[in-house]
Amino acid sequence: MSDRYIKPDWFTRNVFNRVVRAFTRMGFSVWGSRILRVRGRKSGEWHSHPVNLLTYEGQPYLVAPRGHTQWVRNIRVAGEGELVLGSKVQRFKAIEVPDEQKVPILRDYLKRWKFEVGMFFGGVSDRSPDGELRRIAPDHPVFRVGSIS
Repeated sequence: MSDRYIKPDWFTRNVFNRVVRAFTRMGFSVWGSRILRVRGRKSGEWHSHPVNLLTYEGQPYLVAPRGHTQWVRNIRVAGEGELVLGSKVQRFKAIEVPDEQKVPILRDYLKRWKFEVGMFFGGVSDRSPDGELRRIAPDHPVFRVGSIS
């Protein structure tokens, strides 16, 4: 398993994420943005992160372009979280997608958000061969957003 993680730089943390978070909290989705809320694996406290929610073949997915981030580590332990858009809160169960099933999901994610996150995929794009997407799959956790019964 990969442990690749690219920390956000100052501009991303202090400008970009704050702007996206503000619009999303007001109920405006910026290219599919949501606020992911997940409990910390150590503290148990809620943490919030702006994410892009991908719909692939009718199913919602979360992809971690920066790798094994803190939200990824937390959601693996918690097994669930919340997606927020404005005043709408959707609780969900997180189902991690195995590496061998990620290729079409990563391709679709890159097709939609390459302009924003392409630099985190090491030159791989939505037009790259399947083998290249398979090679980077362990570096990019993917979760299907499932219903909580």
